[in-house]
Amino acid sequence: MEIFQTVFDWYMANLNYFTIYLLMTIESSFIPFPSEIVVPFAAWKAGEGTLTLWGVIVASSAGAMTGAIINYYLAMWIGRPLLYRLADTKWAHLLLITRESVEKAEKYFVKHGKASTFIGRLVPAVRQLISLPAGLARMNIGHFLLYTFLGATIWNIILAVVGYFAYDKREYIMPYIDWIMYAIGAIFVIWLSWKGYQMYRRRQKSAIQ
Repeated sequence: MEIFQTVFDWYMANLNYFTIYLLMTIESSFIPFPSEIVVPFAAWKAGEGTLTLWGVIVASSAGAMTGAIINYYLAMWIGRPLLYRLADTKWAHLLLITRESVEKAEKYFVKHGKASTFIGRLVPAVRQLISLPAGLARMNIGHFLLYTFLGATIWNIILAVVGYFAYDKREYIMPYIDWIMYAIGAIFVIWLSWKGYQMYRRRQKSAIQ
């Protein structure tokens, strides 16, 4: 717990507009880094007065847009066959990207069309990769940027409001902060374990075939 607290304190001390932008760029590209551990904590700092709420929203949305554009042009450049071959590599699996996750994002895009780049920004497990099928389909870049901006901004506003108002209720939250940190750590470990188990099952299935 002490190590976790040290890491958390370091993380909060270094959370600023640039790191918010950088982390959200990572979150919105092909590297898994949940926005839920970026925006609410940044908004908490806005509640403290060290950042501003609108600054947090602008930085997080700018990062989300940057990551989405990277995915869009990457998919457009390499094409579907190479994209799926890359998804089958162990390096992609280390980033928790699989053929199944890319297929899921593409099916979502086919089902919902251009609006998927808006709706998909609000859907866990789809949000990270929804820009890939948009790039594969060579979706109009203007429409892509508009829908992505609206979806990402709405999601970031929701997370920022949660973090900002959590600071106002800190007198009720702080007595339970240790338990909250334990819960966050446990959820993260469970999530990683589940992803590892899924990867193991896929490898076993491939070996049998």
